[in-house]
Amino acid sequence: MTKDIDWANIGFGYMKTDYRFVANYKDGKWDDGILTTDENIVMNECACVLQYAQTCFEGMKAYKTVDGKVVCFRPDLNAKRMADSCRRLEMPVFPEDKFVEAVVEVVKKNIDYVPPFGSGAALYIRPYMFGINPVMGVKPATEYQFRIFVSPVGPYFKGGQGGAKPITLRVPDFDRAAPHGTGHVKAGLNYAMSLHAIVDAHNQGYNENMYLDSATRTKVEETGGANIIFVTKDNEVVTPKSNTILPSITRRSLMYVAEHYLGLKAEEREIPFTEVKNFKECALCGTAAVLSPVGKIVDHGNEILLPSGMEKMGDITKKLYDTLIGIQLGKVEAPEGWIKVIQE
Repeated sequence: MTKDIDWANIGFGYMKTDYRFVANYKDGKWDDGILTTDENIVMNECACVLQYAQTCFEGMKAYKTVDGKVVCFRPDLNAKRMADSCRRLEMPVFPEDKFVEAVVEVVKKNIDYVPPFGSGAALYIRPYMFGINPVMGVKPATEYQFRIFVSPVGPYFKGGQGGAKPITLRVPDFDRAAPHGTGHVKAGLNYAMSLHAIVDAHNQGYNENMYLDSATRTKVEETGGANIIFVTKDNEVVTPKSNTILPSITRRSLMYVAEHYLGLKAEEREIPFTEVKNFKECALCGTAAVLSPVGKIVDHGNEILLPSGMEKMGDITKKLYDTLIGIQLGKVEAPEGWIKVIQE
């Protein structure tokens, strides 16, 4: 039975649920893993993750569909992306098939926390891995823990999703990722380095930062927690191409939706910041944000007001959002392999 939670006002935050998955890597191999009710982690004071931030994670969601099923959106791609992150960070890959199996297990054991259909909430799924044995010199750990917990959540941006009020971005003086660095993997350290910038943005009244490429500071990259899409005046959907941004599964899906469902031209390409003023719509996309409209971008006092305005989503952004959410919730037929049914 679904938990008695105020789903309309849940917010985006951690809520303890009943079970989580834990697997350990030791002596060159992963154990089978277990489901546990213990949400706490015990580790040595010199654990590699605490000293050298050797950790990566993923973000996913489970939903109730219109016909009552509990599903997850493209978990195989999260498994692959986490494997890529592990390789870049010299961590052992957790087998991709077992990753998906563990996600299914955890959601099933916490099925009562999956929000009801139509609530606008979802069950957020957080797989993550970290080096757990003591490491003093700078080197990879030899023992690792892979865990998955879940937490029911509401929208990532308060009032900024599903047709609600657009948000405001600023172009900061900070960089998110270095050329040839780790910007393309979901490493915890990338997010730690964006914390000062996001706190500074919030203190100045902005919702997020629009980072430019750190090499030339002339091209649009992404925000601290989401990718960016734009809509041209000719209704073409474009998104930045760069080897220092995270390959978003939501963005990839939206570009497919634009082309194959809405019949629009969709292109991933380099986007000079000077071009931003010519776009008619802008939105942030990601598992947490889904698709959040942007109404204003501020570059050191110079305001760019998107023609879509500060009151509602632009027309194309709304169609993209409605179609993607429709696919996730079972109201629109999904491409083959996009939806993983967890419970009929």
